[in-house]
Amino acid sequence: MSEIRISLLLPTRGRPALVERLFRSIVATASHLTRIEMIMYVDDDDVGSHQLQSSHFRVKRTIGPGMTMGGYNSACLAQAEGDVVMLVNDDMIFGTRGWDDQLLALDAEYPDKIYLGYGNDLNKGRKLCTFPILSRRTCDLLVEPYPMAYGGAFIDMHLFDIFKRLRYRGFDRIRYLDGLIVEHLHFRAGKAEPDETYLRRNRFSDDATFIAMKSVRSAGAQRLLNVLRGEAEGHYVRNIFERNEPESMMIALRQMSSQFLADKELPVSWRLFLWYRFIGRYLAMRGFLRPFVQS
Repeated sequence: MSEIRISLLLPTRGRPALVERLFRSIVATASHLTRIEMIMYVDDDDVGSHQLQSSHFRVKRTIGPGMTMGGYNSACLAQAEGDVVMLVNDDMIFGTRGWDDQLLALDAEYPDKIYLGYGNDLNKGRKLCTFPILSRRTCDLLVEPYPMAYGGAFIDMHLFDIFKRLRYRGFDRIRYLDGLIVEHLHFRAGKAEPDETYLRRNRFSDDATFIAMKSVRSAGAQRLLNVLRGEAEGHYVRNIFERNEPESMMIALRQMSSQFLADKELPVSWRLFLWYRFIGRYLAMRGFLRPFVQS
């Protein structure tokens, strides 16, 4: 029988040296490498990454056409065998010995397997689940935990929002593991030089998608809530949403106030955070403010 318990999902492009650095950090810090698998998605034109492999733990590679970030992660998830699923980046490293033990302990803490865990990325810390950890059961209940509509950002915030909704309704299943160091060596944190992979993305292209997908997050939270209450999970209905980019500041204020401030499924502090953040990003996108240092 397979010993695999933890699946790490890694879309990567043009960064074989960084992937090898990530692999070295896994070998240096994991307690039981036989429990870990790395599921990679590599673009078919990124030939320099096609042979990435490790002799220390299982690596599965899918080579295919370029997709959205949600598409990459979903394709990786389809190949995963682990009970615990974690999103990782090629610009991160594991910095805590026995981090795999911590992931399995987290999974054992919740018999119903509904939780969102995350470690300390030494940048955003507790504020955001930069590298989200889910059980396979949670992934199955959400059906599309990493929505394909997201081109390159906000999957972490999308999941955080779902679990904020659960917490607000009496089920706190967010676990921040401060002692689990998963350092994000991102150029916006001053830990790397910007490369082609960073610069080819439009930093604001997913803002309208996140705003439009409120109904998706609401439905996902309700599905988890039903299970936690011992009710039938219900049929999954793929949400249809309309992406709408505001054409003026007044329209943006009205739209974001309606989407965020009036959302009674969320605590007021999170509503205000989202409203302030996306208004600021809209102003930066329109050139009224300098772009935020952090994405």
